[in-house]
Amino acid sequence: MTTDITTPATAEPVTPFATEILTPVRTEPAAPGCEATGPVRDWAALDLEGTEFDPVLAALMAEGPVTRIRLPFGEGWAWLATRYEDVRLVTNDARFSRDEVTRRQVTRLAPHFQPRPGSLAWADQPDHNRLRKPVAGAFTVGAMKRLRPRALEILDRLVDGVVRDGPPADLIGRVLEPFPIIVVSEVMGVPEADRERVHAWTRQIISTSGGVEAADTAKQGLYGWITETVRARADSTGDDVYSLLGGAVARGEIGEEEAVGLAGPLQIGGEAVTHNCGQMLYLLLTRPELMAWMRDRPVERGPVLDELLRWIPHRSTVGLARIALEDVELGDGTRIAAGDPVYVSYLAANRDPAVFPDPDRIVPDRDPNPHLAFGNGPHHCTGAVLARLQTELLVDTLLDRLPGLRLAVPAEEVEWRRKTMVRGPLTLPVTW
Repeated sequence: MTTDITTPATAEPVTPFATEILTPVRTEPAAPGCEATGPVRDWAALDLEGTEFDPVLAALMAEGPVTRIRLPFGEGWAWLATRYEDVRLVTNDARFSRDEVTRRQVTRLAPHFQPRPGSLAWADQPDHNRLRKPVAGAFTVGAMKRLRPRALEILDRLVDGVVRDGPPADLIGRVLEPFPIIVVSEVMGVPEADRERVHAWTRQIISTSGGVEAADTAKQGLYGWITETVRARADSTGDDVYSLLGGAVARGEIGEEEAVGLAGPLQIGGEAVTHNCGQMLYLLLTRPELMAWMRDRPVERGPVLDELLRWIPHRSTVGLARIALEDVELGDGTRIAAGDPVYVSYLAANRDPAVFPDPDRIVPDRDPNPHLAFGNGPHHCTGAVLARLQTELLVDTLLDRLPGLRLAVPAEEVEWRRKTMVRGPLTLPVTW
C-alpha cells in the first residue's frame, strides 16, 4: 500500500497534459533517407516558477512517446523519446552514439558547443570505460563512507553559523550553495583559495544567460585552470581527483586533454546538488503532509528522497543528444533512421504511468521506484553516490537541527533561477 502526499500549502499550478501548449508548429521535410513525418515542435527553455512540470514537455508526452523537436540553438530537428522503456533503450544501446554528436551541429539548448576531447559525456565504449577508470575510485560507495564524517563536519559548521545568527536565513546562500561546493572541491582537490572563482565559472557554464561569449569565457577559465592543476599533480600521491588524473596522465593511461575533459563535468556537478536540494526543501516547506512524514519517520526518509528525485523537474528541456548509427525501431514502431539525432527525457520517463502509477503524485513510500534521476546506461552519473550522500546529509541535518523550519515569506515570493539549464530556487528564505 502506498500513501499519497498531494496537498501543497500553496496554490502551485498543476500543468495538464494538453497538446494545445505546443506552439508554434513547423512541418518540415525529412532528412535524406529518413522517413520521419509529422510536426517539429519548437521547445524553448521556459523560466518556470516553483516545481511546475514543463508544460511543453507534458504536451509532447501527450502527443506520443516519440516526437520531433527543435531547441533554441544548433541546426535542424531531433527525435525526443519520453517513454521509460524507450529512454532505457536509447541510453544503453551502442547503436546510439554520443561521440558522433561532436562532429555535428545538432539542435540544442546550450548557446555554446565545443565538446572537449576526453569528456565522459561524449565518449562511447570502449573509450568510456577507459576514461572513467582513473577517477572511479574517488566515487565508490567505500570512498563516500570515508568522506561522510568530513562532509558532516563541513555541514555542521555551516548550520552552526545559521543557528548562531538566528532567523531569518537564506538556506541557498548559507547552506545549500556552499556545502556542495566545499565537498566537491575537497573530492576534486581544489585549493581553498581557488574555490570561489571555480564556482563562478561552473555557475556561468550551466546558465543560458550571457550567450556564447559568456559561456566561452567561463569554459576557457575553468578548463585552463584544470589543465594547470592536472599538470602540477603529475607526481602527487593524493587521492583527490586532480591527483588521480595527474598520475594517470604521467603513466600514459590517458592524455592530458582527456584528463581535462574528464574533470570539467565532475567539477560542474556540484551545482546540481544545490538546485535539486533547493527544490526538495521547497516541496517540504510547502507541503505540510510531506514535512510531517519526514519528521515523524526519520528512518524512512531514504524512500522519500528517491521519490523526490523521481518527481522534481531537475532541468530545463533535455540534456545531451545521441546519433543513431543505424536504423532502429523504438517500442511504438517509430523508425529512427541512421544519422538521426535523438534526445531522451529522464523527467518524462520518471512520469511514465506504465512504470510509476499515478506519476504526478508524490508517493513517499512508492515501491518499487526505479527512477532514472541519475541517468541510465554507461552515462549513468559518475558522481551519483556523492550527490546522494550530500542530499541525505542536507535534508537530515536541516530537519533535525531546525525542528521548526518553515518559509519566512509566502511561497509565491520565493525567487527562482532564470535562464539556467538546471532548475531550482535562487533564494530560500526560512525561519524556525
